[in-house]
Amino acid sequence: MRKVHAELNRQGHRVARCTVHRLMKRAGLHGITRGKSPRTTVPGSVPDLRPDLVERSFAADAPNGLWVADITYIRTLAGWVSAAFVIDVFSRRVVGWQVSKSLRTDLALDALEMAVWNREHVGRRIDGLVHHSDRGVQYLAVRYTQRLAEAGAVASVGTTGDSYDNALAEAFHSLFKAELVRNRGPWRSLDEVEIAVAEYVDWFNHRRLHGEIGLVPPAEFEDDFYRNEAGSTQAEALVPSLQ
Repeated sequence: MRKVHAELNRQGHRVARCTVHRLMKRAGLHGITRGKSPRTTVPGSVPDLRPDLVERSFAADAPNGLWVADITYIRTLAGWVSAAFVIDVFSRRVVGWQVSKSLRTDLALDALEMAVWNREHVGRRIDGLVHHSDRGVQYLAVRYTQRLAEAGAVASVGTTGDSYDNALAEAFHSLFKAELVRNRGPWRSLDEVEIAVAEYVDWFNHRRLHGEIGLVPPAEFEDDFYRNEAGSTQAEALVPSLQ
């Protein structure tokens, strides 16, 4: 109800929250309830010496300061499908994703490659970025850690099997399952899931209002940040000329 009220106000329709609540109740509309799902973490077979640089503090002062990555799954009539996501903590934007029939390393790596490309092709630097994940074998793989190093990112990991150590990614998966997977299933195939995930990510990034960032879409939140940053830079550049 809170987000419906916020969206109506964004569109210029001034209406009281109690009115929205009453009309939604009359129409039989209600918010989606999140559910719990088993974890998909498969621990690596070799020691992982990477530190936990986040320590359950999922906060960032700007885009590309902290990304979280994790994998979830979707049941289809043709078998299980896995989905990997990379999320920017500052804006909650999904910067990379991929779906596959297996939990292979390429699944996570392809999502990372998309995330790196999405930032770099618009001129956004990601060196110094902290990339946080669980200790799953996909994120421990040599190719994955090498790609992080090439991009200038620093790897951080939580405790295997402890959802609180990657809570922001787990929260996204909960929304993803509630708003898409359970809301529109049953699913027939990988291709059907892939198309639906692409549509969901576009909606999530550009139109869905997010309560943690002031009830605006993630893309809009980032645009506002860069616009304000540019304004501050211009103001600082004018100071010497005014002295």
